[in-house]
Amino acid sequence: MDTQSTLKRLQNRYRLVVMNADTYEEVVTFKLTRLSVYIALCTIFVVLVGLTVALIVFTPLKYYIPGYGSRTDREKLMQLKIRADSLESSIQDKQVYWESVRDVLNGNTKQRLDTTMLDIPDPEKIKD
Repeated sequence: MDTQSTLKRLQNRYRLVVMNADTYEEVVTFKLTRLSVYIALCTIFVVLVGLTVALIVFTPLKYYIPGYGSRTDREKLMQLKIRADSLESSIQDKQVYWESVRDVLNGNTKQRLDTTMLDIPDPEKIKD
């Protein structure tokens, strides 16, 4: 299909008539083209989507969306995360401590050099 025939089909005029079923009297008549129907449907779709988004964003309905919470809920969640992290590190430190105590009681100590007794000269006293 070439673009001229497509454009011509979009601009063909049609007549939509709403009639009374009993008297066959014309109630309303519309003169439409395919292009005008397409534009009208797209406009209605955009308006409905816009209204739906506005309804969710500007009303309390947003709190019913999973994963979206109030500001206070987010602050409480951050505090709980920080507390959980500190508890986890505390548990790990205690685990290391108890493993060290267990090793000492079992006699599995490793010789470690005590560096506090080393005689380290001051850098100012060292001359080139």
